[in-house]
Amino acid sequence: MTSAIGIVVLMALVTYIPRAAPMILLNNKKLSPFLKAFLKFIPFAALGALIFPQVLYSTGSIKSAIAGCLAALVCAFFRLNVIIVIFAGILGVFMYELI
Repeated sequence: MTSAIGIVVLMALVTYIPRAAPMILLNNKKLSPFLKAFLKFIPFAALGALIFPQVLYSTGSIKSAIAGCLAALVCAFFRLNVIIVIFAGILGVFMYELI
């Protein structure tokens, strides 16, 4: 039991330190406009790299997955609510599977 608690504490530290270090170290630093713009796009790039491969294999057919992805991308392009984007992706897959 104590080893499980120790593992949980160590895992918490390992995940907390990389998140807290930039906030502590860069607290009073001025970043260049280029670096600020670059850092703003990192979450989107990371999400894209993590999510996109799974989108292609989320259904039994890659073609239906691409249809759902395209439907979601169109809705996201028009900056619709994220729930609408998700439902558009599901509906895109459903409509492709009906055809």
